[in-house]
Amino acid sequence: MKSKASSISTLNWSSPIHQLFKGSKSKTADQLVAAGLRTLSDLLWVFPLRTQTIPPLSPFDQIELGQYFRGAGKILSVQAKPNFRAKGKGRALLQNMTVIVQDLHSPLHLHLKWFNAYGSVTTKLKSLEKIQFTGIVQAFNGTLQIVNPETQEFDDQLKTQTELLVQYPTVNKVSPHHFAQVIKKIPDDLWENIQESLPVKILEKHHLSTLPKAFKTLHGRFDPDAYDSDIITEAQDRLIYEEFFVDQIKILLRREKITSPVAPRISSTQKDLKKIESLFPFNLTADQKAAIDTILQDIAKPKPMMRLIQGDVGCGKTAVAFAASMIVAQNHYQVALMCPTESLAYQHYQNALSILKDLKIAYLVGSLKPQEKKTLQEAIKNGEYDLIIGTHALIQDAVEFKKLGLAIIDEQHKFGVEQRLNLVKKGSGTHCLIMTATPIPRSLSLTQYGDLDITTIKSMPTGRKGHKTRIITKSTIEKYYSFLMTRLTMGEQAYVVVPAIEESEFHDLQNLNQVLELYSNLFSDFKVAGLHGRLTTEEKQTILTDFKEQKIHLLIATSVIEVGIDVPNATVLAIINPERFGLSSLHQLRGRVGRGDKPGFCFLVAETPLSAESTERLRVIENHTDGFIIAEEDLKIRGEGDLFGKDQSGAITRRRLANILLHQRQLEMARTDALELWEKSKGDLSFYLDKWSDEESVFFTV
Repeated sequence: MKSKASSISTLNWSSPIHQLFKGSKSKTADQLVAAGLRTLSDLLWVFPLRTQTIPPLSPFDQIELGQYFRGAGKILSVQAKPNFRAKGKGRALLQNMTVIVQDLHSPLHLHLKWFNAYGSVTTKLKSLEKIQFTGIVQAFNGTLQIVNPETQEFDDQLKTQTELLVQYPTVNKVSPHHFAQVIKKIPDDLWENIQESLPVKILEKHHLSTLPKAFKTLHGRFDPDAYDSDIITEAQDRLIYEEFFVDQIKILLRREKITSPVAPRISSTQKDLKKIESLFPFNLTADQKAAIDTILQDIAKPKPMMRLIQGDVGCGKTAVAFAASMIVAQNHYQVALMCPTESLAYQHYQNALSILKDLKIAYLVGSLKPQEKKTLQEAIKNGEYDLIIGTHALIQDAVEFKKLGLAIIDEQHKFGVEQRLNLVKKGSGTHCLIMTATPIPRSLSLTQYGDLDITTIKSMPTGRKGHKTRIITKSTIEKYYSFLMTRLTMGEQAYVVVPAIEESEFHDLQNLNQVLELYSNLFSDFKVAGLHGRLTTEEKQTILTDFKEQKIHLLIATSVIEVGIDVPNATVLAIINPERFGLSSLHQLRGRVGRGDKPGFCFLVAETPLSAESTERLRVIENHTDGFIIAEEDLKIRGEGDLFGKDQSGAITRRRLANILLHQRQLEMARTDALELWEKSKGDLSFYLDKWSDEESVFFTV
C-alpha cells in the first residue's frame, strides 16, 4: 500500500499508533495500546508467526501434499450441512461446507472444505461458476482437499507472480488479518528510515544484518522471489543479538548507578580473620574462607560491593554473612539482614545471638506490636544496634539507620530487584551481600544477575551425610509408611509437606488437615503437629522450638519450612503431591534433612497417577543432588522471569525473540561486546545511553 505524502510528513517511529488511523477513535488502536504497543516502533517488535511463499497460479497436476497451492477451477458442486456441534451465539446458522472444483485445463479435481461457515458464504459460492483459491493441500480418504482456503472470484487477471504470505499472531483480540492491515498502514518512507543502533564494527565483526534490513525482512518487505529461510534466520539473529545487547547496556547502566556513591571503607586485619574462625563451633570450609576473604576485599574499597553468594542448601552461607557482619560492626557501621519469612529471620536472630556475642542484635518483623516496633525503630535510628535481622519490615519508610554499612539479603529468589535496592538505599554507598541456595545458571548470571559479582560455595561442611530421594506411588506407599515408622522408632524426626492448608474444590490436593489426621492415626505413638503460614508468629515459633527440642516427632507443614529450618535430628522429609511444586522448591525442601551426621531421606509421595511429563520432572530430583543441574531444568520449565520488572520469578520476559536457553551464543557475544565498548568507548553506545540512561525501569529509582 502506497502512503500519501501528508501521512509521510507527519509520522515517525515515535508517533502514537492512533495516528495511523483516520480520526482519533479506533477500537483496534485502543486494543493495541492496551497490549503495550504505544508507538509505531513498538509495532516493529511484533513479528509474524510465519512467512510463507505462495506460488503463482498452477494446474492441479503440480500439487504437492503439505505445500501451499494456488489454483483456479470450475465449481462442480456445493454441499452444506448444519454443524450441530457448533457452540456459541449464532451456532444454528453455522454449516460445514464442501466445494468440489475441477481444474480449468484437466479433469483433475479437489475438495475445498470449511467448518463453521455462515450460510451467506454457501449462498455466494453457489452463485459462482469459477473460483480462485489458496491453501495447504492435504490427502483425506484418497481425496485431495484444502481446509479453510482463501478464495476470491475468478477473473482474467490471474495471479502469475509468487507472493509472500505474512501471518501475524492475534494481539489482544486484534486478529492476524487486522494486525497485518495495521502494518500496511505504515508509510513506505518510514521503512527506509529505521535508525541503525549498533556500531559498524560490531555488524562487521559478527556479519550481522543492519537493523532496517532485519525489520523489513521479518515483516515481509522484500521480493518474494528472493525468499529463502536463511534470510529469515539472519534477520532473527540480528534482532536476538539486539535484544541481548540492550539488556547488557541496561545492566551496565544499573551497575554504574548503584556503585557510583562513595562507600564506607571497611578495614580488617589478620587478627580479625583469626577471630572470625574462633566464632563458630565448627571449622570453616576452604570455600567459606575464600568467600569471606573476597568480601573483605570488596568492602575495603570506596565503591559499594554488590556480591551474590550462591551455594547449595547447607553449604554455610550464613556463616559467611555473620563473619562479614562482625567486621562491619567493628568498623562502627550497622548491618541489616533481610529474610523472606519471619521463621527464617527468627532462626538467624537466635543463631546470631549465640555466635556474635559482642554485637547488639535486633529482631524487626511485621508481627511485632506497634509500640514495640516503634521503640525498636527509634533505637535503630540512634545507632543502638549493630545488626538488625528482619523481614520486609526493614524496607518500610519508618525504618531509618544511623550508619548502614552492609545490607544482606537471604534467599534472594524470594525478593525482587527493587526490594533489594530499596534496602541498599537506606544508607549512603551501602555495601550489599546477597545469598541464594538456588544456584544461578550461567545464562541467568549474565542477565538477571549481570550487575552482581558472583561467588560460589561448592564444598559442604564435613560430617554431613546428605540425602537420598525416591518417588513413592500407590504401589510403594506401604513400604514408605513402614520406613517412616522405623526412623521414628529410632528416635529420629520427620517432616511431611503438603501444598495446601484447606480443601479446595478447584484443586485435587491433599490438604494439611487431612494429612494431619491420617498421620496422627498411623503414628499414634508419636507426637504429630501441624505448621502453616496462617498461624501467629508466636504459635509458629513455639511449634518450631518444640520440634527442635524433640517434643514433636512428626511435623505436618506447608512449604513455610522451605528455607531456614535447621533440625539435624530430622532425617525424613515426605512431600505430598510433589508435582505441584517447582523443581527448585523441591530441592530446597529436601535440604531440610541430611544436615547432620545422620543420612537424610526425601520421599516424593504421588497420591494420584503422574503424567509422563510430571514423572520426568520428578526423576530430575530423584537422580540429581547437584543444584546447578536442577536449576537449569527449572529454568527451562518456569522461564527466566522479568529482567527489569518487579517480578523476579516466573514472569514472562520482555524479549520477543531472544531466549537465554536457546541463544546462549548470541548472549555471550552481546555480553562481551557491551563490556568492551563500555570500557573503551561509550561514544559507540550513544544510541542506547541516550535512550536508557534515565529510564526508571532500569534503576528502580535508586
